[in-house]
Amino acid sequence: MKIILASASPRRRELIGKIPFVEVDIVPSGAEEKTDETDPVGYVKELARLKARDVHEKKGGVCVGADTIVVCDGVILGKPKDREDAAATLKFISGKTHSVFTGVCVVSDDEEYVDAEETRVTIAPYDENAIRAYVESGSPLDKAGAYGIQDELFSPLVVSVDGDRDNVIGLPVKLLESMLLRLKDHRRRK
Repeated sequence: MKIILASASPRRRELIGKIPFVEVDIVPSGAEEKTDETDPVGYVKELARLKARDVHEKKGGVCVGADTIVVCDGVILGKPKDREDAAATLKFISGKTHSVFTGVCVVSDDEEYVDAEETRVTIAPYDENAIRAYVESGSPLDKAGAYGIQDELFSPLVVSVDGDRDNVIGLPVKLLESMLLRLKDHRRRK
């Protein structure tokens, strides 16, 4: 199945490669990522839908959009603005369990599927030196919640992951695969 991933994320490009039956083109969405939605699941689903629809309008075919946020103590944490913001975000989530939500949308000419995945992650208590070294690496600047669970400098700070680890990296592969199989089945029955 040929699909278009509406994302510039190198992590999503890598993760989508785990689905054996897809051939992927990359076309980043130019949609403005804005929503009035405050519920985390609704928030990520709406932004994923915006991205997938934006690329589908331009390219057609089967388009996949995704959006990931981190929610800690009721606060939605997106990508940090700068290194100072990254350090503050990492201090905020230290010693706590938070949720990572990723919305996924699959859009074709005649079908649209939208869903979301939640994974709970517990971070070790605040370690100023470890966080400073991680922020200085520059890695947290393009990641929701200011971290990449797969990053060598950050992974020692992760106490536990309850749920889909791929979701925390940026794309719940099993969820997306089930959505694409549903689309394939729909097409077969037409």
